[in-house]
Amino acid sequence: MVAEHQSPSQAVIEPPVIKTLSGQAASAHADTLARLRIEVFREWPYLYDGSEAYERDYLTTYFQCPQSLILVAWAGQQIVGASTALPLADADPDMQAPFIQAGLSLTEWLYFGESVVLPEYRGLGLGVGFFAERESHALSLGLRYCTFCAVERPNDHPARPRHYFGNERFWENRGYLPMDLRCHFGWPDIGSDATTDKPMRFWKRELPEGV
Repeated sequence: MVAEHQSPSQAVIEPPVIKTLSGQAASAHADTLARLRIEVFREWPYLYDGSEAYERDYLTTYFQCPQSLILVAWAGQQIVGASTALPLADADPDMQAPFIQAGLSLTEWLYFGESVVLPEYRGLGLGVGFFAERESHALSLGLRYCTFCAVERPNDHPARPRHYFGNERFWENRGYLPMDLRCHFGWPDIGSDATTDKPMRFWKRELPEGV
């Protein structure tokens, strides 16, 4: 999933620095990363009312995968953003299923788990940096494609902000195109106790050599 709006940033004290962490090193920050995901995904369009326990369990997949990539953005000693990726062959079966059903090989794809950035640190290039690092990682693994999925909400949803601009143009400028593949994930929206399924559409890019 992705949540990395390209809105103008406010003034910040220090520019954030992206660092790559091993699974073991990243796991030491599991609680902070879980809270970061919850905070960012509470925003539109995810409206995610999550729990730290679930998020820590979710992140364990990335911590334990030898070929995963875990990027953490630091502003001084504060974690202000994070991004993950792993081979689709090692991803959750729900993510793999649409590709299998479409007759696509799982062994050619790097799956982007998420990118999350605190609002005041957006617009500083972290989104571009996260994409570039993950694409380089895909090439280092000999993978041909990168993919991610993003939630689809109706334009007339009552919680949609009046002046909301999505990330579609940013993704297209990075060379990504929407696919005719979708999966569904369930979570409770803010203000609701019920878990409901949401459609998640996949986007892809075929990587040229030397990204």
